[in-house]
Amino acid sequence: MEKRDASKASVYLVGSGIASLASAVYLVKDAAVAGKNIHIMEQREVSGGALDGSGNAEQGYVIRGGRMHEAHYVCYWDLLSHIPSLEDPQLSVTEECKAFNAKFVSNAKARLLRDGAILDVSSYGLSKGDQAAMLKLWFAPEIILGDKRIEDWFSAHFFESNFWLLWTSMFAFQKWSSLAEMRRYFIRFIHLLPGMNKLEKILRTKYNQYDSVVLPLRRWLEGQGVQFEMQRQVVNIEFDLAADRKRAQIIHYLHDGEERQIVLGEEDCVFITNGSIVEAADTGSMDAPPVLYGKAESGAWRLWEKIAVQHEDFGSPGVFCDNVDLQKWESFTVTLKDSVFHDHMEKFTGNVAGTGGLVTFTDSNWLMSIVVAAQPHFANQPDEVKVFWGYGLYPDREGNYVKKKMSDCSGREILDELWHHLKITDLMRPVVETGKVTCLPVMMPFIDSLFMPRKPGDRPQVLPDGASNFAFLGQFAEVPHDCVFTVEYSVRCAQMAVYGLFPTGKKPLPIYQGHHDPVVLANAVQALNR
Repeated sequence: MEKRDASKASVYLVGSGIASLASAVYLVKDAAVAGKNIHIMEQREVSGGALDGSGNAEQGYVIRGGRMHEAHYVCYWDLLSHIPSLEDPQLSVTEECKAFNAKFVSNAKARLLRDGAILDVSSYGLSKGDQAAMLKLWFAPEIILGDKRIEDWFSAHFFESNFWLLWTSMFAFQKWSSLAEMRRYFIRFIHLLPGMNKLEKILRTKYNQYDSVVLPLRRWLEGQGVQFEMQRQVVNIEFDLAADRKRAQIIHYLHDGEERQIVLGEEDCVFITNGSIVEAADTGSMDAPPVLYGKAESGAWRLWEKIAVQHEDFGSPGVFCDNVDLQKWESFTVTLKDSVFHDHMEKFTGNVAGTGGLVTFTDSNWLMSIVVAAQPHFANQPDEVKVFWGYGLYPDREGNYVKKKMSDCSGREILDELWHHLKITDLMRPVVETGKVTCLPVMMPFIDSLFMPRKPGDRPQVLPDGASNFAFLGQFAEVPHDCVFTVEYSVRCAQMAVYGLFPTGKKPLPIYQGHHDPVVLANAVQALNR
């Protein structure tokens, strides 16, 4: 590592997702970079990346997706332990989350439904052959898996089991997703397998992640002088590439329609979030479906493509962004000025709102799931307003009741499909007819892109060989052994980048190794035998 004078360094962070926000915290706290010299460059008007939450009670709230957590997210909880909560500065965000989860303990009693009835998921329904295939995968070196798909490894029976229905709806894996990524999940979350059928030990934030995580982080960073430079779209980064040294030289970006550039000084660094799972997302309405956009509307993917052509160490973005039809799914957020739906769901499921998590309709052609979170789910949500979220993993399939693809459905039509699966059409008709419900669907073309089958090298290293003043961050940078689609992964990238480029004397916190614990391993095997 080159010696760097932190007092003279300016650091430019491309994107304002959790990886960049975490990097900024560690740059201030551990690397002693002055906050005024840290520049977070974001192409949108709002920070937070995939950790979002917006809207109001009148027009409706929107959450593109929510992130589940667990106790062994050591990097994530470390980060938030230094950040005061939005509502009580005497508590850290980590302490607030612990208190919230002590009150709302996950114990899903209606995890899977079929024909409107709760299924018994006490057994995972795996055959001996399925179990053997899972154990074989656990012990297979990742390097031999290459870009195999999950369906290349398991039999047809596996995909009919309760285990797969729980797994695919909880993590959004598809049959064609990366086998190597599934292996990492098996190993990383082995301690959760005994309670996966009830979502035991799954933790959540008090509100949506924008209110509970992003706003507190931004408030703390702004208090340190960190510069949030919004509506700055980075369109290219030029590198000086020598045999033994790679150095970022010039950042090209757009602001107010004009292309500008930043020439990096000798002490300066740039941290690049390459790719994005929420790029080009579009929000529909009660009367119109969202639009499916693609790479042409995505600044993040086009930026990575321009970077990647400069050196083979900078990854292969096309692996992750060139198959939108295999990567997209659609979510929806429902705002109700009536408690009848929430009252029904609490009675039907036996779960107080916030303790049940995903409810998946296994006979839904869309494989639709919903989550009824603890209320309020937004810091500005009135007491009389209720919010829940849902998604369909297969938006190009025709609905069971609404004979249209989910991707062609308005919010009103998505609600019709949902009410039919729950058999509550008559119950909900007065709520709909009086205009007390708003459903806002969101199409996300790249949401599953991080699970696309990939080979070593398709994701760049956080610190590529010879990198002297730059790092890659986020879900498309390579963090050995850890799991994408988690906030932990992004925060670990931040630690690797900051501690690798600055002389802090610190190392990233170690990844939980539950599979090395014989008790944890035995409990997992026993659960699979149920």
